[in-house]
Amino acid sequence: MDWRKLDGTRIQQPLLEAVEETIVRETNAGYKLKVCIGTDSQVRGEAIEFATVIVFLREKKGGFMFINNSRVHKTMALKERMITEVAHSIEVAYRLCDLLDRHKVELEVHADINTDPLFQSNTALKEAMGYILGMGFVFKAKPDAFASSCCADKVV
Repeated sequence: MDWRKLDGTRIQQPLLEAVEETIVRETNAGYKLKVCIGTDSQVRGEAIEFATVIVFLREKKGGFMFINNSRVHKTMALKERMITEVAHSIEVAYRLCDLLDRHKVELEVHADINTDPLFQSNTALKEAMGYILGMGFVFKAKPDAFASSCCADKVV
């Protein structure tokens, strides 16, 4: 997976090293961190583009993110696409969870799924919630899922 910062700078080292370096730097600067991971997608012609973000929140001091974009050439129903977004986020969260635990950094997984039954994405809510909670992660859905519905949405 190729990761970059919002300014387009590519992250050269392996993801775990980059995240640990970031945690150490930010903690040494006096910030208490929380990490939120989310994914959003857009259908573009015959492809689906995904953006997964790792948002580093500095308590009361803003934040920044690492971004990964990917693309699949496949047709998916909305529910399948929503669960695939969650799977992308879970994959990253699983890779980072031991590191974050070691540094006592709180982790949330955000799903771009609406809790209001009037919205189509709500059809995937129960499955997404079960998947994320079943993996042992803190689950957030819209309107609280800013990592997926705002941050990833801007870079997909």
